[in-house]
Amino acid sequence: MKILVPVKRVVDYNVKIRVKPDGSGVDLTNVKMSMNPFDEIAVEEALRQKEAGKATEVIVVSIGPAQAVETIRTGLAMGADRGIHVKTDGPVEPLAVAKILKGVANAEGPGVIILGKQAIDDDCNQTGQMLAALLGWGQGTFASKLVIDGEKAEVTREVDGGSQTVELKLPAIVTTDLRLNEPRYASLPNIMKAKKKPIAEQSPADYGVDTTPRLKVLKTVEPVGRKGGIKVASVRELVSKLKTEAGVLP
Repeated sequence: MKILVPVKRVVDYNVKIRVKPDGSGVDLTNVKMSMNPFDEIAVEEALRQKEAGKATEVIVVSIGPAQAVETIRTGLAMGADRGIHVKTDGPVEPLAVAKILKGVANAEGPGVIILGKQAIDDDCNQTGQMLAALLGWGQGTFASKLVIDGEKAEVTREVDGGSQTVELKLPAIVTTDLRLNEPRYASLPNIMKAKKKPIAEQSPADYGVDTTPRLKVLKTVEPVGRKGGIKVASVRELVSKLKTEAGVLP
């Protein structure tokens, strides 16, 4: 069984985001980029399933500019077998990403597609669900545990107030949450081996997908800075301020 893992190149989570002076978007000049953290978890889970004998091949796919190859190489250095780069020059919205991934899935025939529940740049949390709908597959979102057994997969997913376990008939979609696993670091030998692993280059047109954006960003602004707090002398004063100034008490 093949496992397909979509990965996205995003601004590194340690970087403080800067907005362009004209408000047209985020300034990416000389900014460190890395694999989306939730996608790292997805790659790790796919590799663990392969090591457990549940899968025979792990394929990493990324949709983005030429630099997205670096993100694919990261997945290959972790242990994935090969990569697919769908090259695009501009931004690609979640629906278009899902349509491209549907084309990749139809071509590769994976038993499971594991992807991060969301990307930390746009926080859309849409691609996995859209892909499941387009393929007509079952889905287990926000997974904190994945057990593959033959033609079925058991997914423990995080929900409000606890957890929920669902059983999926393969092929299926799984989106990962933070508590699923701890991604491994790529060793130097594996980094060297990754340079020789194959990466196929495709385009959205190969899958019949138009990536023209349907949304237009009007303006991007930084969040308003937090104001300093105040000290109160008594509970009576605190309650009064919560009522009259903060407006959080009736």
